[in-house]
Amino acid sequence: MIRAVITDIEGTTSSLAFVKDTLFPYAAQALPDFVRRHGDDPEVAALLAEAAAEAGVEQGPAVVDTLLGWIREDRKATPLKALQGLIWAEGYADGRLRGHVYADAARRLRAWHAAGLRLYIYSSGSVRAQQLLFAHTAFGDLTPLFDGYFDTRIGGKREAASYRGIAAALTLPPAEMLFLSDVCAELDAAREAGLQTRQLLREGVDPRPCGHPQSTDFDEVARDQAGLATVNVSAG
Repeated sequence: MIRAVITDIEGTTSSLAFVKDTLFPYAAQALPDFVRRHGDDPEVAALLAEAAAEAGVEQGPAVVDTLLGWIREDRKATPLKALQGLIWAEGYADGRLRGHVYADAARRLRAWHAAGLRLYIYSSGSVRAQQLLFAHTAFGDLTPLFDGYFDTRIGGKREAASYRGIAAALTLPPAEMLFLSDVCAELDAAREAGLQTRQLLREGVDPRPCGHPQSTDFDEVARDQAGLATVNVSAG
C-alpha cells in the first residue's frame, strides 16, 4: 500500500528544458546585480560566506565568479541553490518567470491529494525554489497539494541515507512510500533505503531500462503502479 508519493521535479513533474534553458540562465544573468543589491542582507551575506568557505575563496568578486561557475557546472551546492531561490523569487514576483509543470503531473497530483495520499517534493533545488515553482504555474498555485519539501540539506539525492532520513521525518515505513524520478542513481538510492520506485521517461531521458519500473507520464504511473491504480481522477 502506498501512503506517500515523493517526487523529483526536473525531468519528472517538470521539463528538463525549463530548468536548464530558463531558470539557470536567468539566475546566471541576474546574480551579479542581485549580489550588489542584496549582499549586505543577513541571509544573502550568510549564503555568500558559506559559498566562499566551501570554495576556499575570498568574499567579493571571487565568490560571484565561483557561483557563476557552479551554475555552469550544475553543481548541487546548497548555498548556490538557496541564492538561486532568492533570485527566482524576484522573477516569479514580477511575472518574468512561470513554473513549468506537465498537465498530467498537475492532474494526478490533485487526484492523489484528494484521495488522501501524502505528497512531497525532493529536489536538489532549495525548498524556497521548489515552492516558488509550484506556486506560479499555468494550473494555478499547486503548493496546497504538498505536505512537505526536501532539498539537499537532508542529504544528496544519490545517497540511501537521504531517503532513510525522509522516511524517518515522515514516520512511515519506506515500503509505503513511492519515489518518482528520471535519474537511475537516485532511484537506486531510494530502493536501497526500502522505498518503492518508478522512473519517468520524459523527453531527453535515456529510455534504456535501469532496473526500475518505467512510465512516460503520471497517468501511466497511476495506471500501472500497484496501490495507485484505484485512485480516480476527475476530468479537467
